[in-house]
Amino acid sequence: MCAPAPCDAGGDVLTVTPMETSRTPQHDPHALAGRTALVTGAASGIGLACAEALAAAGAHVHVVDKAGDAARSLAERIGGTAWVADLSVAEAVDALPADADIVVNNAGLQHVAPVHEFPPDRFALMHRVMVEAPFRILRRTLPGMYERGWGRVVNISSVHGLRASPYKSAYVSAKHALEGLSKVVALEAAPHGVTSNCVSPGYVRTPLVEDQIADQARSHGISEQEVVGRVLLERSALKSLIEPADVAGAVLWLCGPGTGHMTGSSLTMDGGWTAN
Repeated sequence: MCAPAPCDAGGDVLTVTPMETSRTPQHDPHALAGRTALVTGAASGIGLACAEALAAAGAHVHVVDKAGDAARSLAERIGGTAWVADLSVAEAVDALPADADIVVNNAGLQHVAPVHEFPPDRFALMHRVMVEAPFRILRRTLPGMYERGWGRVVNISSVHGLRASPYKSAYVSAKHALEGLSKVVALEAAPHGVTSNCVSPGYVRTPLVEDQIADQARSHGISEQEVVGRVLLERSALKSLIEPADVAGAVLWLCGPGTGHMTGSSLTMDGGWTAN
């Protein structure tokens, strides 16, 4: 894999324990029959929920993750294929399958520091995983989608692909770049029956975000519940974390019928965070 996930708005890399989604939406088991999906960061959090939802709708899922045991376990459970890959390594990305009709670029990582203290190697790593890897994956999968006359690209962005926060220069700039890449693909792919969109969540209940909550509680000397309400969700109208299954539901909707004219968009899913 590369790292799972998501949203921080956050994402951190390396080792993340797979978590079960708290609820599983009901899907038409034949909606994506015969389709092949590739999901990065698929062993936990949003990626896991997306892999489950796409498989439940009938797609064969390439489960891409750096956590090999978790990727293999999930692939076996949903009838998919596991690919153990570090998305920061170009050769590993270029060895992934190119036969996907659906690509969900989800893997990501986070580092928080002021710009003048931000480690350049960490900045570069985050851009390799969250911008270069999606580009390389799409560069290889789009020709097949064009040939078949159908494809769906869904990039898991973040509210930080639309707004900035201090101390997250690498994450914010990478997510802004992913939003731009998604729009370029939308314009180029439109004549071929391929759509490209972003889903931009706020804070999602993932292993990464739960780790951030615990760290914030320790550093500020407050409870984890106070961190959620007073720090993470202060600007949000809805005072609860988003569930990974809800994000997966949006991804599945973008891949299903009735969304053929939905392209070049960013579907914001943030409980009103960007409205405030």
